[in-house]
Amino acid sequence: MAEHSRYQQGVIRRYYENREQIDEQKLGELVTSLFLEESAKKKKSMWERAATLMERLGIPERRRTHVVDSADPATLAAVIEDLRAGRIRREKKD
Repeated sequence: MAEHSRYQQGVIRRYYENREQIDEQKLGELVTSLFLEESAKKKKSMWERAATLMERLGIPERRRTHVVDSADPATLAAVIEDLRAGRIRREKKD
């Protein structure tokens, strides 16, 4: 694998230091996109992405499953609100 310059190493390090906030922001953007999207195929893809982001953020599996199965952007928005308010007990990452 190619070595990264000092600058690139810094960019990569900062990305991973802020990944949780980045994922939370992406999840919020997905809520808006899900409300506006009309294509079922694209919605399915967005829900898969939302499930991946929620997993990385440590949302409990039971809650993730409920949100994705409901396919309701308002339910996903409630999860984000609870996440930001600290009302969700996050799962430990292995």
